[in-house]
Amino acid sequence: MKLDSPELVQILKDPASTVFQKGKACMRLAMVGTKDAVPALAALLSDPQVSHYARFGLAPIPDPSVDNALRGALKTLKGKLLVGVIDSIGQRKDAKAVESLAKMMYDTDAEVAQAATAALGLISGPLATKALQDGLAKTKGPMRTAVAAAGLVCAEGLMAQGDRKGALALYDVLSRMGIPKTVRLAAMHGTIAAETALSRPR
Repeated sequence: MKLDSPELVQILKDPASTVFQKGKACMRLAMVGTKDAVPALAALLSDPQVSHYARFGLAPIPDPSVDNALRGALKTLKGKLLVGVIDSIGQRKDAKAVESLAKMMYDTDAEVAQAATAALGLISGPLATKALQDGLAKTKGPMRTAVAAAGLVCAEGLMAQGDRKGALALYDVLSRMGIPKTVRLAAMHGTIAAETALSRPR
């Protein structure tokens, strides 16, 4: 845990390194990792034993190459490994991934579809909003509930980004009949909170 980034990268690249050593190296890279560590960490995203450690190491690195690597992994991974990468993309709020995630909302793997939906909510913004609104019209059952819930998160994100108009418009959609009751009530509450906030435009 006292090694610097280059030494940690060498551990990740060494075929003789154990899973424990790689995991510890990833954890340390979450604190000291730089752009130079991204390729080595990204190479582990497809390894079932250390993929979650690799994502942990990548997440705090403030470089676009991390987002590029995670988006690239969307094309090659499946199942739980793919779900993990989608979660990381959502946490990093990578707007460039919206188009891919919007398609994954309809994946035959329910876990992938729900992860993509949740990530869109976290990313927020106009494109994610449109994808989620389209999803409300195209999904049903538990998946539609997941889309509606992600819509709430998206609306909160829009408000935080200063897009009050967009947030209120999304809350309006989520307040309509046919939307799951818990989401509908939360959307109504969101609208009231926005309209009564001291910071609202006058």
